[in-house]
Amino acid sequence: MWIRSTLAYRVSFVMTAFGGALVTGLDFVAILLMFSRVDTLGGYTLPEIALLYGLSATSFGLADLVIGSAGRLGTRVRDGTLDTLLVRPAPVLAQVAADRFALRRLGRITQGLVVLGYALAALDVGWTPLKVLLVPVMVVCGGVIFSAVFVAGAAFQFVAQDASEVQSAFTYGGQTLLQYPPTVFGKELVRGVTFMFPLAFVNWVPAAHVLGRPYPVGLPGWAAFAPPLVAVACWVLAGLAWRAGLRSYRSTGS
Repeated sequence: MWIRSTLAYRVSFVMTAFGGALVTGLDFVAILLMFSRVDTLGGYTLPEIALLYGLSATSFGLADLVIGSAGRLGTRVRDGTLDTLLVRPAPVLAQVAADRFALRRLGRITQGLVVLGYALAALDVGWTPLKVLLVPVMVVCGGVIFSAVFVAGAAFQFVAQDASEVQSAFTYGGQTLLQYPPTVFGKELVRGVTFMFPLAFVNWVPAAHVLGRPYPVGLPGWAAFAPPLVAVACWVLAGLAWRAGLRSYRSTGS
């Protein structure tokens, strides 16, 4: 329904998606401005950071397209309209994901793919079949990991009710963090996003294998191939949190 509504005004949709791509692209413009003054950032060249940026932006764009609407769950909890979803013969999480589905978010994905394409063309890397395979694996698994963070944040809103900004700190904030190399951040922060909130497996860890860079916080070499396992673990934990949050829902009492 929301897709048909969006495509009813196709010129408006194209302009909105294009505008979204331009706005999100300002993040990469900021990186380009930095490289107009320096040759490397944290020891990484522009194509290498473009790879991190493209992987992060594309993965996050996929998650935002599929489950980004979960950020509005707190509003439904506060005003009691979540009750409407509970009485329908469909999974609540699927309904939350489809609520006001914004096809215009394809602009973010497109912009990320453009930067990723530039990075792959400009990188001076000895490509092997394994490294080539890692690129789509990073995009898909990164999207799954970000989706799990969206779901976990939505589950938290059952308790906090007004925590959309807290959720954004880990979703939008995490995506911005991963646009830059781990070498520009403190070790404690890098450990936190590796072991507590494993966002590092979206791009930092597997990209280290592709680029021939040292692994963050001294992880072993096999960690580059762990994103599928991390993605599954994140979704299992997010699913448990979602079920716990949904069971704790008591409506508004009105």
